[in-house]
Amino acid sequence: MLDRLRRWREQRFAARHPFPEAAWAEARGRVPLLAALAEEEAACLGRRAWRFLHAKRVTLHPELAEVTPFDLPARLALAAQAGLLTLGWSEEEHHEAFANVHEVLVLPDAFQRRVEEMDEFGVMHEYDDERAGETSHQGPVVVAFPDLMESGDFSGFNVLIHEFAHKLDLGNSLDVDGFPPLPAEIDPREWHRLFMAVWDDLQARLERGEATPIDDYAATHPGECFAVCCEAFFTAPDLLHDAYPALFELLGRYFRQAPLARLPAEYQLRPLTAHPERH
Repeated sequence: MLDRLRRWREQRFAARHPFPEAAWAEARGRVPLLAALAEEEAACLGRRAWRFLHAKRVTLHPELAEVTPFDLPARLALAAQAGLLTLGWSEEEHHEAFANVHEVLVLPDAFQRRVEEMDEFGVMHEYDDERAGETSHQGPVVVAFPDLMESGDFSGFNVLIHEFAHKLDLGNSLDVDGFPPLPAEIDPREWHRLFMAVWDDLQARLERGEATPIDDYAATHPGECFAVCCEAFFTAPDLLHDAYPALFELLGRYFRQAPLARLPAEYQLRPLTAHPERH
């Protein structure tokens, strides 16, 4: 019964909002991550992105909207990069995963937040933290326009994937902790063990003054470790696979995707430490 109702709703949506094939083709042409998809994957993702734009708000800050054209291909590209995370999941799983997403807000530039943190000695520290993006349990996904424009390739950086990974993480809690809702086939103990191994390796490398194989922002918080690893899984799968093969395999089972197969040839021989600095 539910399947019949879902199909009826999809047919009704398609009749009212015909899929913009030309705009989707242009979006894929602009974004290497989307261009690399197999045709079947691209067809599914394009239609999910189209429905996303009708179900969620994508808002440009007024200052940005005055000077920046943000056409339909750009909006589809934004929605599709977010939807890439759940591309391997069923329609029901996809909708449930992003039920806590209501709006994507694009700001003109990076922004600052006043942060209070207590150190290991119980001393509270306050500082201004510059951010490319942020989100919360039911809050909007906020991204800075320059970082949005630098996302979409295989550099290892993608502000949309990062922030929407936080939304997945927030699916079972009010704060990010690196432990999203897991499918039945993944043992939470395995998840904890493999992520802790990566966390411990990152901490050890930093203590020794060594470069880290993924962005060292992952070492700042377990929730950031999950989000940075998600970025790497989709946008630098070769680097994550070479550095942490067990974690890469785990994320492959979690996302039900094989991003190494999409990696363009020109990226396949890059050095292990070729990851970007966090903006």
